[in-house]
This record gives sequence, C-alpha cells and structure tokens, in this order.
Amino acid sequence: MPRRRTPPVETAGLVVAELPVMPIRDFVLFPRVVTGASVGREPSLQALEAALARDRTVVAVAQRDPTQETITTAADLYPVGTEAVIGQTVRLPDGSTNIVLQGLRRVRLLELTQTTPYLVARVAPLDEPVRQGLEIEAQMRTVLSLFEKCLKFLENAPEDAYVTALNADDPGWLADFVAWTMEWPLARRQEILEILDPRARLRQVSVYLARELDLLELKHQIQTQVQQEVDRSQREYFLREQLKAIQRELGESDPFTREIHDLREQVARAQLPEPVARKAHEEIDRLSLMPPAAPDVAIIRTYLDWLLHLPWHTATPDNLDITQAAAILDANHYGLPKVKERILEYLAVRHLAGARMRSPILCFVGPPGVGKTSLGRSIAQAMGRRFVRVSLGGIRDEAEIRGHRRTYVGALPGRIIQAMRTAQTINPVFMLDEIDKIGMDFRGDPSAALLEVLDPEQNHAFSDHYLDVPYDLSQVLFITTANMLDPVPPALRDRLEVIVLSGYAEDEKLAIARRFLIPRQLAEHGLESSPLVFTTGALRQIIRDYTYEAGVRNLEREIATICRKVARQVAAGQRPPRSITARSLARYLGRPRHFWGRAEEEDAVGVATAVYWNPAGGDVAPVEVTLMPGSGQLILTGQLGEVMKESATAALSYLRSRAQALGLPERFHEKIDIHIHVPAGGVPKDGPSAGITMATALISALTRRPVRRDVAMTGEITLRGRVLPVGGLKEKILAAHRAGITTFIMPRRNAADLEDIPATVRRALRFVLVTSMDEVLPVALRPAAEGPVALLEVESEAECSARTAGGG
Repeated sequence: MPRRRTPPVETAGLVVAELPVMPIRDFVLFPRVVTGASVGREPSLQALEAALARDRTVVAVAQRDPTQETITTAADLYPVGTEAVIGQTVRLPDGSTNIVLQGLRRVRLLELTQTTPYLVARVAPLDEPVRQGLEIEAQMRTVLSLFEKCLKFLENAPEDAYVTALNADDPGWLADFVAWTMEWPLARRQEILEILDPRARLRQVSVYLARELDLLELKHQIQTQVQQEVDRSQREYFLREQLKAIQRELGESDPFTREIHDLREQVARAQLPEPVARKAHEEIDRLSLMPPAAPDVAIIRTYLDWLLHLPWHTATPDNLDITQAAAILDANHYGLPKVKERILEYLAVRHLAGARMRSPILCFVGPPGVGKTSLGRSIAQAMGRRFVRVSLGGIRDEAEIRGHRRTYVGALPGRIIQAMRTAQTINPVFMLDEIDKIGMDFRGDPSAALLEVLDPEQNHAFSDHYLDVPYDLSQVLFITTANMLDPVPPALRDRLEVIVLSGYAEDEKLAIARRFLIPRQLAEHGLESSPLVFTTGALRQIIRDYTYEAGVRNLEREIATICRKVARQVAAGQRPPRSITARSLARYLGRPRHFWGRAEEEDAVGVATAVYWNPAGGDVAPVEVTLMPGSGQLILTGQLGEVMKESATAALSYLRSRAQALGLPERFHEKIDIHIHVPAGGVPKDGPSAGITMATALISALTRRPVRRDVAMTGEITLRGRVLPVGGLKEKILAAHRAGITTFIMPRRNAADLEDIPATVRRALRFVLVTSMDEVLPVALRPAAEGPVALLEVESEAECSARTAGGG
C-alpha cells in the first residue's frame, strides 16, 4: 500500500521532508529546467504513482553507475539531486511512461527511509547565496561569449538556447542552463549541480566552456579537412565514372582498367607458385584502388612485370647423351681431362637419378687465359642448357646480389634474379666469374650473400629483397671461376667443388693454336681465301720467345699481329707470304721479348739446376754456391723469401751434421763464408721446393764434385736430409723438358702427379724418385776430380801453423 507522506520537520533551521526518489541514468536535472523523461523500471513507476497521488513532487537524482538496475543504498546515488514537479504523463503500450519534469530547487539526500517497493528519502533543500556586483557580471559575460562560440559547433543545441541564456538575470540559473545545454558527461554536470556558490559555479563553467571550445574548434578543423578530401575524391569519382560512361558510349574503354584486367589474366596464365600468385593479386588489388596518376602505380607495375617475366617453371631438357656431350667438349676445348670427366659424370648421374640429384657448385681455379669462362659456355652447349654469366669483379655492395628493397627509388632485383630473367629458364648454366675479386665495405659483404645462393640446402628458397618472395635456384648449375682461392672466405670455399686448371704445356698450346686460334684469327682478318700456314717451328718460337703465360691469350694476340700485317700486304696489292716460319718471325713480331731458362752448357762445381713455377708456367734456374775466407756467415741473395731462406739454412745444417760422412773437416764452416745466389734477382722467389737443390749445390762446392748439367731437381729438405713433396710439379717437369734436361729428381711422394704429365714428356725424361739426400747425391753429382776443396785445406794448415807457433 502507498505510504503516507510525513509532514515536513524543522531540523537545525532546515525543512526536512520525505519524498519519492526517481533515479536517473543518463542526465542530471537542474532547477528551472523542463525536460521529458521515460520511466520504465518498476520501482520508478511506483514512485511516479505515489507522487501523482499526492502533490506530484519527486526527487530526481542521478545514479553513479548508469548500468545498475536496482538501487539498494544511498551510496548508489549522488548526494545532491533536484526536487521536481511532474507535469504531463503519457502511458505507452510497452508499459513505460513518458513524463515531463520541471526542476524546482537543489536538495541533499540525508538518508533512504524506504527501498521497496520504491525509494523514499529524507531530503533537505540547499539554499544558494545571492551574488551581485561587477565581478559576477563580468563572469556572466565571459560565459555568454564562450557559450555563443560553442553553440556554433553544436548541431543538436536548441535554436533559442543563446537567447534564453542572454535573458538569464540570475548567475546561478545561467550556469545551470549552460551546463544543461552543453553535451558534457554526467559526472561533469553533477559537479556543476553540487556547486552552490553562483560565483564558483560560473567560474567552473567558464573553464569547461574554454576547454570545450578548443576541442570543438579542432574537431571542426579536422572535419573540414576530411570533408574537403572526401568532396574532392567524390568529385574525381563522379568525373571518372562520367568519363567511363562517355567512353562506353563511344565504344572505347578505360586504358587503366583494361591494363588491370590484362594483369589479372597474365597472372592466371603464368601459373605462378601459390605464394607468388597471392603476392601478385595483392599488388593488383592495390593498383586497382589507385588513381592512374599516383606515384606508386609505376612502382607496382614494374614489380608485377618482374614477377610475370621471371621463369618459375620453364626448364630446358638436359642433353643426357654422354657420347654427344663428350664430342662437343672435345670439339670446343683441347685437353682439360679432369673438367670434362666431371661434367660427363654429372650427366651420367643425372641420367640415372633424374631430378632428385642436386646440381653441383663447381669452381674453376687457374691462371688467366686457360679458358675457364669459355669452358662454361661449352658445358652449357654440351648439356643443352642456356648460359648466363655475371662478373663479380669489383662488387662491394650486397644489394648487387640480393637486390634493393622497393622502398628505395629506382630499386631493382639483384644480379642473380636479373640473370635468371635473361636466361628465361629455371635451369641454366650460371657462371659467377671472378669470385675471388669480390670486395667488402660499409655497404655489406657480397660474399656473405652468396652463401645462400651457392648452398644446395638453401637456394631452393632464395630471398631477393626486391621480390620479397622465395625463388627456386636449386636446378641451376652454378660454375664459379677464380685465379686463386686465398681471397675466397672459408665458409664460401667450403660450398665449392674446386677443379684446378693448371697452365697449358707447350704441346697443348701448339695444338690449341692450330685447332682454334689460327682459324679464328684468319676468319676475323679476312684471310680465309689466302690460306696462311704457320709452321711448327714458328709456333714453338712464338710460344717460347714472344709469350710468357699459362694460358693462350698472348699467343692469340701474337698470331693476330701477324695476321694484321699480312692483311695489310693483301690490301696494298702485294703478294702475301704462303707460310710463317721461325726465320720470318722477327719481321712481323720484332725481337724476342722473353728468354726461357736453359740447361747448363757443362758440368760445374757449386751450380745445381732448380725448377720453379708461377701462374705463368714453369722455368729452370741455376742455384750458385761460392766459398770465401771468412767467419762462417751464410749469405743469401737473389730476392729470396723467408721460406726459401729457411730452406737454405736447413740445407747447411744438414750438411754440417753429415760433414764426417762427406769427408769434410768437423769445423769447416767457421773459417769460410758461404754465398748462395739464385739469378734473376729482380724477381721475388719463395717456397721450400729448392731445398734439395741448394743442399746439392753446397755439397758440390765443398766436396769439389761437379753437378751433372742434364739433371734438374725439386723437393723440400729436412734437417735429417729427408725429401718432402712439393707443388706445381707439372709445370716444373714441362719447364725441365723444354730446357733440355734429361734426368729429373723429385720426391717419391709426388709419384702420383706423374699421371698429369703428357706421355711424350714422360718418355723423354728419366724420373728419379727419392726420399732422402743420400739418394739424390749419387744421381746429381759426378765423382770428385781434385779431392776436398783447396780452401778448406789452406785454412786447416794455417790453423795448424798458428797452434804450433803458439806453443807447439
């Protein structure tokens, strides 16, 4: 049953009354404000009925949590509310009721005296002090000015809001009306409601208005900019659509739209791998959303062009006919049996294993001019694959291998991807030339980027910075070339299968000149109709006296020089020579420019023949030893390196340890100086291979046993007189054969290297395999003619006389 209203009670000067309470979720009711509200909750509806049954007065209080459905304690409500009178009520079909509330005055909730079936609270009115004066008037004008400016940006503000505020003569009412009109949060409005002093209330409202004005102006500025952009975009869109309609009416189509359609068809026809196709469609979708004049359109077009024109599946079938491949290699290159054998082995395994076999990473190492690059072309021809070549000499930027990212202006893929586009197949023969000439600086280390390219475990998903999608390089046959392996980093060297191409022998150069060089130069100089014959003697003299190289480039240049001079004679109407002989070479090429070593003219004491090699080939050189009175010094000349000097010291130490066996005085070295000289002092020399040669020359000088002129030798010596293996044996043996040597002493552990020597040279030389100096001396030295060296005898007698005179 409705509770009877308790009459007002005087408490401490305040009139306290009990009134029904109507909690409000989403707004704060101010005094003098008339507003509509919807009542839907059952307690609020019963409070409304109780108020209508009496004097239509309720307390409108905002609740702290708008989502809370049931109010049980006073703590759920704000402490200050508004006493209001209920005006018109309209009941709705859904059970709720719309009412009109008019605020009367501020009241404070003292306590809740009833919570069911509706809220009843004891409330006390809050009196507002009266404020007048210039300060109040100034604050009112400030609030009115700010309020006017804010209303310009508020879309939902009442049209007569400023007029109502302008006619407010009470400062408290002005502050309440502004707070009611502005779209502020509930907590801020409640804060204004709880301020009783009109002066403080105006001041707080002016602060909030100034802050709100800044926000509204910034918001308006942003909305204006956005609207301008939207209007411009809409205008362009409408114009573009109108242009399309006009073009359709004229039978034309938009080129940009047609291009996008063509790109989608190209992606569908290309049958790209799934990740690549997805990336291409993403870029086409981006392109379709851009206006044709956008800067990124050209970048996306270029990127799509690379994706579409790279070979993703296209492969050339391998020629697995080993006989035919061997014939092609033999027709294009003379010699090089190891390289040809390795390629034929690869083809044989490919024939048996099919695509399961991983392609090897070959590395041709050898001096310039031996045909490393041209050999790669021949391999591609023999296998029926396309050939691409990238020169790595001087590259210092990692982006040359991996490409640039598309964020850079003018970005392009790296040289690997560019070469694959040139090849147009996924399995070309790819030559990386001059891999030992790669540099490193602040732009990165290109050799480190090659680690992924030249690793069969990784290159099936090679990552180029420009493409940003994996690319399969596993079917590529990579061939690298280098003049030497020392500059190649160990990690990269470990991935390479090294095949050493040594310099050509004289007979090989002679065959190459006849089969390849001379026909090519005659064709290039227009001398096919006037056959020019080079005699064998002329070619040998060109090889020996006019070129000094491991390859055949200079040999071809000299042949070209002769062809040019003959062509000039033909062009001048003169009768050209029918053949080029050794006697006529000086007329075409001038005097000889190189002089190879020759065997000694006669057997000599203290002179042994050594052999050496360099990238240009091998040669012979004498090692000379002379003895002088002195104090036991060892003098070394001829621009010898540290290792060669150590070999000379080791040879002398061996000699001193075997002095008694060789018939020398025990302290022979203390009264003489030993001078070892290797001619051609302007040429640096180093290495341990002249050890036994220097030991032989030393023993010859000290024992007066001549060294055989037709004997040459190579080998490293130890302090015990053991002979250790050395390198470059092929070049050394060929040089000895050219110099007229008939006996060649070499370490026994180098016996396997004789397989690389041409059969004609093996038949012309007598090879003596040794393991110690005891085996060298009987072959290299002749019997002594005069006994021990006279210098040692004189020194020994002088020493004896000095001892006799001193006390003998």
